[in-house]
Amino acid sequence: MIYFLSFLAVLGILIFVHEFGHFIVARRLGVGVTKFSFGFGPKLAGFTRGETEYLISAIPLGGYVKLVGESDEEEVSPEERDRAFYGKPVWVKMAIVSAGPIANLVFAFLVFWVVFQGGVPALTPKVGDVMPDTPAARAGIEAGDLVVRIGEREITTWEELAAGIQESGAGKELAMTVRRGEKEIQVTVIPEIREGLSIFGEKIDGPKIGVVASKEVIHRKINPVAAIGRAAGETWRIITLTVLTVVKLVMRVLPSDTLGGPILIAQIAGDQARQGISPFAYFLGLLSVNLGILNLLPIPILDGGHLLFFSIEALRRKPLSPQVRMMAQHVGLAVILMLTALVFYNDIARLIAG
Repeated sequence: MIYFLSFLAVLGILIFVHEFGHFIVARRLGVGVTKFSFGFGPKLAGFTRGETEYLISAIPLGGYVKLVGESDEEEVSPEERDRAFYGKPVWVKMAIVSAGPIANLVFAFLVFWVVFQGGVPALTPKVGDVMPDTPAARAGIEAGDLVVRIGEREITTWEELAAGIQESGAGKELAMTVRRGEKEIQVTVIPEIREGLSIFGEKIDGPKIGVVASKEVIHRKINPVAAIGRAAGETWRIITLTVLTVVKLVMRVLPSDTLGGPILIAQIAGDQARQGISPFAYFLGLLSVNLGILNLLPIPILDGGHLLFFSIEALRRKPLSPQVRMMAQHVGLAVILMLTALVFYNDIARLIAG
């Protein structure tokens, strides 16, 4: 049950944020909004306030905002023409379309800012395991040792330890101080160039000593002002990783079976919820960035596809013909349906494989 509830919470919040971005910017720029729906398909419940009908629909895998005069083929009464979407300048239309993804990115930043005020999580420089026949093993480092210094530099996180080894380069002696029980022990390690894997599974070479991090995590307190910078940096880091992931998938560096869908999201959301509110909130921010960036892909039917059409309209000084737009929408829908089938297949295959 926790997986189902966590999935609904994640999906509901992210869809609301995304559609609210479209909604609020449309209203601010003088475009009428007739519907604000969570989900697609048949209406389950709803109410009307002002001109807008707020709905909960049967298929909770997305949402939509229905604007007055979304296309030039839609009939609009004379008194509503000034509030029709298709009659607005291109920059207004682009602002409304891009507002959804931007809302997701801003929301992610705010989530990270709140999370980091409770402490920035980091792996401790505690050694979880030492690989055999490696510089660390030859230097006498053991599992459970806590690295406290490299040379005279204090080490408090695994990230700092990795950076210190990287900076030292290969073939040079590296003086390290480790704490074993109550004692501090001085060791000398000579990093070697060894093959490793990037987060995308690509082979990379670099100086290594042959140690594996433990799972021990600390939370370092920072003030709200410092948390702003940290949240901005984390948002940008995940944006970069998301873009790189898309590129690696297109280049076939990452196999398509690494993609996940609603079932995988539900599993991870439930696992994070079991760990506490902070991990769950972080996962929510991460997904919000993913949703924002993926919606900007230039695939017709997504926000990025609409932005592509409006960019062409701005260059041509006239919109694409309805026939071209319709054909592109059909292609975009086919691509989305294929991707949806793929991620569901991957999710089910993972469940079967355990």
